[in-house]
Amino acid sequence: MNMHSNENIETCYHCGEDCTDEIIKNEEGKSFCCNGCHMVYDLLKENNLSDYYRLNNQPGVKQKGKSQREKLAYLDDETIIKKLIDFSDGRIARLSFYLPQIHCSSCIWLLEKLPELSEGIAESKVNFLKREIYVTFLEEKLSLRDVVELLINLGYEPLINLEDLEKNKKNKAKKAQEKSFYIKLGIVGFCFGNIMMLSFPEYLGITVEDQHFIELFGYLNLVLSIPVFFYGARDYLTSAWHALRHGGVNIDVPISLGIFALFLRSAYEILSDTGAGYLDSLGALIFLLLIGKWFQQKTFDNISFERDYKSYFPIAITRIVKGINENIPLSKLEVHDTLQIKNGELIPADSILKKGEGRIDYSFVTGESVPIRKVSGDLLYAGGKQTGGVIEIETTKEVSQSYLTRLWNEQTFQEEAIKDLLQSKTNVLSKWFTIAILIIASIAGAYWWSVDGANHAVNTFTAVLIIACPCALALNAPFALGNAMRIMARFGLYTKDTIAVEKMAAVNHIVFDKTGTITSAKEQSISFEGEELSEEQLQLVYAVTSQSTHPVSSRIAQHLKQLDKKLKVENFEEVQGNGIQGEVNGHAVKLGKASFVNADKAGKKTFQTVSYVNIDGKVYGKFLLAQSLRNGVDTLLSDLHERGYKISLLSGDNSSEKEKLSKSFPEGTEMHFDQSPKDKMDFIKKSQGGGETVLMIGDGLNDAGALKQSDVGIAVAEDAHQFSPACDAILAAQKVNQLNRYLSFSKIAMVMVYLGFVVSLLYNVLGLSYAVQGNLSPLIAAILMPLSSISVVLLGTIGTTWFGKVFLKK
Repeated sequence: MNMHSNENIETCYHCGEDCTDEIIKNEEGKSFCCNGCHMVYDLLKENNLSDYYRLNNQPGVKQKGKSQREKLAYLDDETIIKKLIDFSDGRIARLSFYLPQIHCSSCIWLLEKLPELSEGIAESKVNFLKREIYVTFLEEKLSLRDVVELLINLGYEPLINLEDLEKNKKNKAKKAQEKSFYIKLGIVGFCFGNIMMLSFPEYLGITVEDQHFIELFGYLNLVLSIPVFFYGARDYLTSAWHALRHGGVNIDVPISLGIFALFLRSAYEILSDTGAGYLDSLGALIFLLLIGKWFQQKTFDNISFERDYKSYFPIAITRIVKGINENIPLSKLEVHDTLQIKNGELIPADSILKKGEGRIDYSFVTGESVPIRKVSGDLLYAGGKQTGGVIEIETTKEVSQSYLTRLWNEQTFQEEAIKDLLQSKTNVLSKWFTIAILIIASIAGAYWWSVDGANHAVNTFTAVLIIACPCALALNAPFALGNAMRIMARFGLYTKDTIAVEKMAAVNHIVFDKTGTITSAKEQSISFEGEELSEEQLQLVYAVTSQSTHPVSSRIAQHLKQLDKKLKVENFEEVQGNGIQGEVNGHAVKLGKASFVNADKAGKKTFQTVSYVNIDGKVYGKFLLAQSLRNGVDTLLSDLHERGYKISLLSGDNSSEKEKLSKSFPEGTEMHFDQSPKDKMDFIKKSQGGGETVLMIGDGLNDAGALKQSDVGIAVAEDAHQFSPACDAILAAQKVNQLNRYLSFSKIAMVMVYLGFVVSLLYNVLGLSYAVQGNLSPLIAAILMPLSSISVVLLGTIGTTWFGKVFLKK
């Protein structure tokens, strides 16, 4: 490695910055601006990650002047670690950071290769839009400080604000950003107004005899245009520069070229004393672009589909206040609240276990389903699921909606990462659209230069670049489908992302579970058949069934609720698809299928759901829950059949119900009984293998595998406590009979998306036709550009809102 003085300016191979102070050359002859960039290059090369530089030219982040490692000593403090870590079980830990340096595809590529740079990192995922990274690391090999140091070494220093750990200050940051924008708008407006005033003589055709005043006015306009150009248009210029530097184009490229054309042409005319230039047009253009940006952002904020968990996230919890249980929504949950968590229920916020034995399944967080035993005083992390008996916890943090929804959307509960194909196509279309506009603008400008001179050519060139806007194409689908998500949530169907809405529109095969889905546990009458149970034995049964959220167990517990003696249940277990068991006061209690409790299944067949009871090894009989379809399900099934959907039924109960159910289901419906969770999943796999797009709707407890396998998995929640992370959507139980309406609405939402594409293309065709003819000024183009995006977005949101009221009305 040799060090050279800076005789000729060279750019850094890693970050692309000019090597102004020194040039560091490696053995391959590559130049670097500092030791930091050179070190990162060597690190990537040593780990066979040189493809980082193939994705984009000079994609790195400048290293010189980065924070020193000793400044990170505070990250060894246990108090700070607990506040920053999202999850830790002593073996693995998860955290998330905001990385403002993320700017291109190379950044994503490199950051998601962290496991190859350090064996202590198990996984790293990047959210490009939010500039966030989610890291899972092994605590025995790395510490929090080690992870942060690695990110800094790569040029991605996390933005860590300790005050933000105590209180969410996003609104404050947003207000600061808005204040900065308003200052910029005020400065540009001031300069633009004065440029207009100094241009009055030219507007009014007033002859100024003293040539010195004409020159003075021109120079003053040029001085006033400098902050307009370098400050007011900075965001557009820098965005375009980054895109071009990395071999791409974006919407800011044509806009920036138009701004450059106006400024350079004006500066030339004024300095050469050949004309007055177009600085009034430049000031008006940038001022109107900023006004349009402000108006557009305000419009988007007002119709934003970003879900607020206080209104839409479908989880409620049981809070204990002075010994009395009360159901509350997440919005009312506070730090130090005491909560009751039953088997299968989610822990909504970081908490301390106060009572009971915790068997926490963190598969929602880590993907590993082996329960971890916890005792009183242990810390429980948000996203864990209790798999044993009832526990009581005390919250130590506020609910993080972003964390819960991120867990719901993560790849852990998908067979593979699903790409939004519609959005991907939109992005490709936008890219080629921008390239085409650059070509059209150049041809139109050259034509008018030869026909009518520079003045007409500059105006036409600039107008074409500004009027043509692919923004509407890029914004249309997210806002239309996002608004559809919000509307469906208001009417009882909570989808986790826009992909679920898009796939619902493509469904052609619907698979129903029975118990808790098309039938309601709350509406079932209940009786007991067999040897009469004593009051003490019924108390034992209640104690065990009250631990479960399964529809059958919940109905039995509700039936016996008056016998509650607050008995302690130990070693509670729920065997998926079979039954529940536990120990109460030294008695072993089991309820469930005949095979699970060792009962003799012989006897007359029944059209009811059966749950056998075994206490201390003796089978006493069975609870019979009358089967009745939910209100409106008959009509739902008939309507779906008429619309051409293929319908199937999968049930874990016996086939004795087939005759009765056949009367409600359409002729030809495929019905399968005595289905295990694996049987259900295999059935869906087979259907998908035949080219069908399958929607599975089940209770989310015994159907997790099938819900995960299906193209769209909908979990039916009898109450808001039930939450299955394997599903794509959660449907309020009382809304099952409206499934046909949700499907129809999803199709309408997709129609609105395609309609928005058509409107956007028509706008661009008409605008370009006027612009290339030289009939459109840059000022009018600057006004129309944001209005086009707003109109297309409003079309999608207003359209989906109106159709939502039509299709999803109560």
